[in-house]
Amino acid sequence: MATTLASNTGDGPAPSSASTAVTTRANHVLKIDGAGGHTWHINYRRRGSSDNSTDYISFYLVLEDVVDETVSAAQITFSLLDQDGKPVPYHTHTTKAFNFSPGSSSFGFDNFILRKDLEESKHLKDDCFAIGVHVIIIVTKQEASSSSSSVKLVPLPSDIHRHYGDLLSSKLGSDVKFIVGGETFAAHRLVLAARSPIFKIKLFRTSTCKDEGTTPDAITINDMDAQVFKAMLSFIYTDSWPEIDQENEAAIAQHLLVAAERYGLDRLKLMCEDRLCHGIIDMGSVTTNLVLAENHYCHSLKKACLELLGSSTALAEFMETDDFRYLTKSCPGILNDLICNVVARERERTKILLGNKGRQCDSIDIRLQPWKNSAAAQKDQ
Repeated sequence: MATTLASNTGDGPAPSSASTAVTTRANHVLKIDGAGGHTWHINYRRRGSSDNSTDYISFYLVLEDVVDETVSAAQITFSLLDQDGKPVPYHTHTTKAFNFSPGSSSFGFDNFILRKDLEESKHLKDDCFAIGVHVIIIVTKQEASSSSSSVKLVPLPSDIHRHYGDLLSSKLGSDVKFIVGGETFAAHRLVLAARSPIFKIKLFRTSTCKDEGTTPDAITINDMDAQVFKAMLSFIYTDSWPEIDQENEAAIAQHLLVAAERYGLDRLKLMCEDRLCHGIIDMGSVTTNLVLAENHYCHSLKKACLELLGSSTALAEFMETDDFRYLTKSCPGILNDLICNVVARERERTKILLGNKGRQCDSIDIRLQPWKNSAAAQKDQ
């Protein structure tokens, strides 16, 4: 079974690349037409390619055309894609530049991913998974004035995050352990110290009290969830947003923001705040996010929450809930911010409505009913 994948790289002499994503259910040969002026196919082997790789899935890039002077070498990146179509760092692999010859026209990975790991991952859905393919073709440019040729290589984006991610998952050379929520995590002190000023102080201040060359005892962290610590470790090693179950993303992002501030991971803190601001805040979580924003100086998150409560009607309904009573006790200063925000929006709205008539709004009267079950309301009764 074959699937044709179009490529818009053209046939010119400059270095070219082709990128695509394919979804597969069985053994396929995936054909790419036109990349660098040649026809290629990607060979997918569900049970590996040799007796030593029967537990793995294999991928190869194959040049179908006759090898000639217009192709010097190629480099390919295979990436397992998540449900959002983004490469999974731990399963993104790039080959070295491969030199083609008449007797050697294919290359790739025998052990791309363990079949068991894929089947147990959340990236396999309805017996279907997606693979991203990025091909860089190095072609020979013929000079008109001489018989010599020059080869130009277009470098791939940095994949250092993948290498550090592999280091974390393999635990190779790990020299420190953390016990969080009953789970044990192995890590590397130098990596943690390079990324977090807090880890740098804790790990190397502790090590000065021990004999040189000894491994420190496991460090227990009692006030953090294991899933949050795992996500923080993933960011420290890969500098990218960690894999988080979408159903728990809001809660994990909130706790991860606190952890990021605690360990001096400013970039991760901003990433958490951005996640919370876009698509996660609703009336059910606005109280928690407002308290979080107030206590951890997240101005964008606070602004997003205030915008959600920006109308007098929305604020009045919110003031009738138990969440509002909790909010006024936890962060009493927010009440003034809420009212000022509503007044500013109503004033702007009134100016717009009256602007065409040449009238000016000098004052606005906004009345908010007391919230139910409040001490003030009970006292009046």
